[in-house]
Amino acid sequence: MATEQSGDELSFSRNKNQSTGLMMRIRKFNPREVFTWKLAKTWAMGQGLAVLICGTAICSQYLATNFQVNTPMLQSFLNYILLCVTYTTMLLCRRGDGNILQILKKRGWKYLLLGLVDVEANYTVVKAYQYTTITSVQLLDCFVVPVLMVLSWWILKIRYKMVHFVAVCICLLGVGAMVGADLLAGRDQGSTSNILLGDGLVLLSAVLYAISNVSQEYTVKNLSRVEFLGMLGLFGTIISTVQMVILERNEVAKIQWSWEVVLLFSAFAVCMYTLYSCMPLVMKLSSATSINLSLLTTDLFSLFSGIFLFQYNFSGLYLVSLVVILIGFITYNAVPTPAAPTEEEEEERSRAATDLTTSSSVCEQGRYYGAAASQSEITKQEVSVRIPAEEVEDDEEEQKADVEKKDRRKEEKKRRRKKRRHSEPSQNHRGGSDFAVGCSTKM
Repeated sequence: MATEQSGDELSFSRNKNQSTGLMMRIRKFNPREVFTWKLAKTWAMGQGLAVLICGTAICSQYLATNFQVNTPMLQSFLNYILLCVTYTTMLLCRRGDGNILQILKKRGWKYLLLGLVDVEANYTVVKAYQYTTITSVQLLDCFVVPVLMVLSWWILKIRYKMVHFVAVCICLLGVGAMVGADLLAGRDQGSTSNILLGDGLVLLSAVLYAISNVSQEYTVKNLSRVEFLGMLGLFGTIISTVQMVILERNEVAKIQWSWEVVLLFSAFAVCMYTLYSCMPLVMKLSSATSINLSLLTTDLFSLFSGIFLFQYNFSGLYLVSLVVILIGFITYNAVPTPAAPTEEEEEERSRAATDLTTSSSVCEQGRYYGAAASQSEITKQEVSVRIPAEEVEDDEEEQKADVEKKDRRKEEKKRRRKKRRHSEPSQNHRGGSDFAVGCSTKM
């Protein structure tokens, strides 16, 4: 009975301590620490990227519906060629280690794989719309977030907390509300020819996008933004050209060119180029996971624009999903995601720990086991104190001797002066006596 009571008391005390700790955290909560300018800036920049993605979707939909143009590789080729002309040219003008030749020698094969991953990610997600519905694409495209978290934990050594997982779940609930709004509005469009293949392509594109985004975050934060975009533009242009010639040469030949088609292609290329150019800036400010949580609102922008352009039906759940995604984004960014210490930091910590242990052991030996050593040190200190003391005494004696010599010299000078004074009156006295004697002889 006593043990049961003690166990109950311990559990009660633990629960009490946890509740008090939670209450203390709630009391210490400061909204200014969460709703910062950096958070607002990250959210605004993420929504800007979402608007750019929405622009690419609108251009692609206009090309497909109004002009029967389905050439995703040609559209990606235009983006990569712009990146190549801009950023690869910058790498060609560099000198030293930042030159394109040095980059190709050191890590060219890595950028080749990265270019292949990025090109196929863009291609598979566009290709998936030919086999599955928009609802499936929206739901399965969210798979990029958990894959990003796993890759960030493994490659970037980012350590997440329970708050971050809860925030991700909240954002996914917002996406679920958006899909429900699509179903209520009757917007479950798309092909159903091969749903299994389409869903597999969406999942594959999510994994490829996650790999590309993690690689981009690592490169931007450790190397250079220009290097990443320049090498991606170079290899992306080569890969997309080869794939376009193999897979889309017939589709490109069927295009009936007009000023409207050229304008749509140009708008798509400008939106994609701006998206690729601005993404590293936002990623350097936050992280790949945070950006993708913010990009979950892309479908909402597409829906809002589709209400005016394609006469979509509106539902109030769209606004609910937007608010839920915003709450999840704020919750995710409220708590920082610290990175695990690198090997160099761990080595420095271990060295510091060994230095502390050695110094503490030396102190303990000096306290408890080094009495003789301490006495010898004391005697050495006494000797070292005596030696300067004797030197000081010798200096004082020399000074005293100098002062005595000076005093003796002064006394001798005084004596000489006195002798001179005594000798002068004696001479005067002799002269006067002689004068008297002379006077007496004359008489």
